[in-house]
Amino acid sequence: METAINKKSFSIKDKLGYLFGNFGNDFTFVLASTFLLKFYTDVMAIDAWIVGIVMMISRFLDAFTDIAMGRICNKSRVTKNGKFKPWILRMCAPVVIASFLMYQASIADASMPIKIIWLSVTYILWGSILYTAINIPYGSMASTISSKPDDRQSLSTFRTMGGVLASSIISIIVPMIAYDKLTENGVTQSVLNGERFTIIAGVFSVLALIGYILCYFMTTERIEPKNEEKKQTSIKEMIINTFTNRSLISLIVGSIIMLVGQLTLQGMASYIFPDYYLNPEGQSISTFVMLGATVIAAAITKPLVKRFGKAEISVVAVFISAVFLILQFILRPDNMYVFIGLQSFVWLGIGIIMMVTWALVTDVIDDSEIKYGVREDGSIYAIYSFARKLGQSACSGIQGGLLSLIGYQVSTKNDPDVLNGIFNIATLIPAISMILLGLILWFWYPLHKKKVLENVEILRLKHEGENNETNN
Repeated sequence: METAINKKSFSIKDKLGYLFGNFGNDFTFVLASTFLLKFYTDVMAIDAWIVGIVMMISRFLDAFTDIAMGRICNKSRVTKNGKFKPWILRMCAPVVIASFLMYQASIADASMPIKIIWLSVTYILWGSILYTAINIPYGSMASTISSKPDDRQSLSTFRTMGGVLASSIISIIVPMIAYDKLTENGVTQSVLNGERFTIIAGVFSVLALIGYILCYFMTTERIEPKNEEKKQTSIKEMIINTFTNRSLISLIVGSIIMLVGQLTLQGMASYIFPDYYLNPEGQSISTFVMLGATVIAAAITKPLVKRFGKAEISVVAVFISAVFLILQFILRPDNMYVFIGLQSFVWLGIGIIMMVTWALVTDVIDDSEIKYGVREDGSIYAIYSFARKLGQSACSGIQGGLLSLIGYQVSTKNDPDVLNGIFNIATLIPAISMILLGLILWFWYPLHKKKVLENVEILRLKHEGENNETNN
């Protein structure tokens, strides 16, 4: 059961506050997913497969800490500032400090075991513990800010825009200022400057902290969960419910596949532009294009959702992305700007599904409440986050493994076979992921428009009845 708290009405302040929350999240998350592998292969001189394994293990552990944090959130007491918001204030400083510690070029001359230990400890501390402790409460609080579907779609859109804003700043600024041009044997190479990157990571940590603080002060939790009279489901029951809940399990599988494609696209940009096209600034240009495509996606998604449904437009969007990824692979354009032009349509499709992703989670939360009679926003969000971490884990392992398989090292990155391998990874892996995701959303995921509207009405009547009983 959930009860509305008498507070100020949902407004643009909440939307902007929620935007700043993901702005803070993605200043550390996107920096890691886009540049950590590049930093440790090129600056620390650690083999890509070793970095991939460390990242994969950390993400795998993170998946389980997500579940634990979801349980902690569900059991947290409701304060005057809400149930989930206090965690943002508690954890914002530790998570940004841990992020900064991952990028310390000062230890580049240390022994290989020391560098691997440093990577392992700082990455696990940041990703598996501290980022989890702030991201799970942040995601869970969306359903307590408003219970209205339109408001939740707005929060999902603004959350996505916060991430896109942080991602854009990272992807534009880093390629422009973090690389040095070095000419050897008549060949000009772009080399990542480690000391400069450490400073950049510090600045981004400060910006992340500001985003979290703005989120805390600008958002309001209005819906108070009331599960005290009901026993919280056990871990065993939660696992059984997960595997018998078609909407949740299909979204979990789809999310894993989506992240493999999306993060491969982001991560390989740090290789395809400076190494394949010998133009690191191309990554900045690509980011401007991505930002424009995302703005268009933000403008058209809400009316499309209202007319056709979230799952329906997501299917069309991912197939659009897949078509243009396949075109990139087949055409293999020599001109970087042709490549970026094709990629703009890829980002448009991905942008649309990013706008609805978090609204899909709230649809699953509603559906689960109807099925099992208990509303556990924190646990379900944690299970979903568990799936995302599995996807991130798989992506880290795939990228690191494939880069090692094609023979990528700092000394071999100009080899034609290595460059072709980079191009293949950057296009084929995301294309396959998008195709599989579209099939899952259309044939397996059950919460299409008609079913979502039915669930909203069922819960509206249920909560009205519970409130009437309470008043009487």
